[in-house]
Amino acid sequence: MEILHFLALGFDTALSINNLFYCLIGVFLGTAIGVLPGLGPVATIAMLLPATFSLPPISSLIMLAGIYYGAQYGGSTTAILVNLPGESSSVVTAIDGYQMARNGQAGKALATAALGSFFAGTVATVLLALFAPPLADLALKFGPAEYFSLMVLGLVASVVLAHGSLLRAIGMIIVGLLLGIVGTDVNSGTPRYTFDMPQLADGINFVVVAMGMFGLGEIIANLENEETRSLLSMKVGRLMPDKEDFKRMIAPVLRGTALGSILGILPGGGAMLASFAAYSVEKKVSKNAANFGKGAIEGVAAPESANNAGAQTSFIPMLTLGIPSNPVMALMIGAMIIQGIQPGPAVMTEQPALFWGLIASMWIGNLMLVILNLPMIGLWVRMIMVPYHFLFPGILVFCAIGVFSLNNTEFDVYMMAGFGIFGYICSKIGAEPAPMLLGFIIGPMMEEYLRRALLLSRSDPMVFLQRPISAAMLIASAVAMAVVLMPALRKKREEAFVE
Repeated sequence: MEILHFLALGFDTALSINNLFYCLIGVFLGTAIGVLPGLGPVATIAMLLPATFSLPPISSLIMLAGIYYGAQYGGSTTAILVNLPGESSSVVTAIDGYQMARNGQAGKALATAALGSFFAGTVATVLLALFAPPLADLALKFGPAEYFSLMVLGLVASVVLAHGSLLRAIGMIIVGLLLGIVGTDVNSGTPRYTFDMPQLADGINFVVVAMGMFGLGEIIANLENEETRSLLSMKVGRLMPDKEDFKRMIAPVLRGTALGSILGILPGGGAMLASFAAYSVEKKVSKNAANFGKGAIEGVAAPESANNAGAQTSFIPMLTLGIPSNPVMALMIGAMIIQGIQPGPAVMTEQPALFWGLIASMWIGNLMLVILNLPMIGLWVRMIMVPYHFLFPGILVFCAIGVFSLNNTEFDVYMMAGFGIFGYICSKIGAEPAPMLLGFIIGPMMEEYLRRALLLSRSDPMVFLQRPISAAMLIASAVAMAVVLMPALRKKREEAFVE
C-alpha cells in the first residue's frame, strides 16, 4: 500500500498548474522535433539545458522527459505520411506505415501508432513505479566498490551496444573520461589538463559539450545532407481502426510493449533498439507475416509500442542507480547535476516529490500526446515543409545565447564551436558521440568512487573482487568485452556499419 501513497504524492506534484504547463510544453516540443527530420531529442534537450537553470528542478525534469518520449510519437507522423522518419526509432515504422498511407489508410496508421504508444507508455510507467523502489533500496546497500564496478559495467555495455567499430567506441569512451577529469582535483587542489587556462579551472561544462556535439554537430551534418521532402498527396482518411484492426493490433502491441520495456533498461538500449527488435520479432511470429512491407498494421503497432516503452523504462537505471542507459539519460543526469541534485538511489528517499512527480507526469504526458497528435496532424504536416536552411540560423543563435548565459563568457561559445566541429568529424569517421558523453558524465563519479574504495581498504585493489556484488559486475564486464572482441562479432559490427 505504500506505493499508492507515493503515487498519490506523485500525481499531487505532477497535477500542479506549473508542472502541467511544463509537461505540455515538453510533449509539444518533443512531438515537433520528432516531426522535423534533422532535429532530435538529444540535440533539443542539450540546447534547452541552460533554460532550465531558472526553473524548479521537478518542472525542468518533467519538461525534458516530455521532450524525449514525445519525440517517439512525433517521429511516426512523418514516417507514415512522407516515408521520412523524424526519429531514428521510427525508421521501421515507415516500412509498413507509409505503405498503409499509400493504400489510403494514413489515418488508421497514425491512430495505431498513437494508441499503441499510449498503451506502452502507460505500462512502462507502471513498471517504473513498481520496480524503481526495490532497485533503489538495493542500490542504497552499495558501497564505493560496488558503485565503481557498476559504472565500469555501464561503460562496457555502452561500448558493446554501440554501432560500428569497436575500437572507435572504446576510443570515444576514453576521450570522454579524459575530458571529465579536466579541472581542479577536489582532493589535492591541483589543476589537471587545464593548460594554464583559468577558464578550465572548474572543468568543462557539460552543457558546452552536449550542445557542441549534438547541437552544432547535428546542424553541420544536416546542412550537408538536407533531404528533399515530398508530401503525400492523398487525404489522411478515417482515423480510428475498426474491430478487425484492433484484433490484429492487440498481440503486436503487447509483445512490443514487453520487449521495449526490457530493452529500455539496458545500457545503450532505449527506443531505437526496442523498435528494431520488435519489428524483427513480429515479422517472425505474426500470422500476417506475408503482408509485412506492404502495409501490415502489425508492422506499425509493434515498433511504435516498443519505442515508447523503451523510452520510458530507460529512466529506471537513471533514477535508481544514477547510471545513464543512453545519451538522453546522460543529459537528464546533467540536468539534475545543474539543479544541485546528486543522481542515484538517494533521490527517491531525499526528494520523493521529485521522484514520484516525474513518474506520474509520464502518464499525464502520454495522455496529452494522444490528444495532441491526432487532431493536430495538419499542423505537423505543414511543419515538415519548412526547409532546414530556414531553421538552422535560429537554432545556432539559441545555442550561442544558451551557452553564453552559463558563465557570461565568450570562451564557452568558442568551446561549443570546437566541440561542434569535433562532433561533425566524429560523424564523418563513424565514431558515435554517445559513448563519449557517457564517459564524460560517469568518469568523474567513477574516479571519486575508486578513490573512496581504495581509501577505505587502505589502498588494497582486491577490495573490488572481495565484495560479491562488485566482483559479479566486474566479471560481467569482462565477459561482455570478451564476447564482443571475438573476431566473428567484430567483423559483423564492421559490416553492419559499412552498410
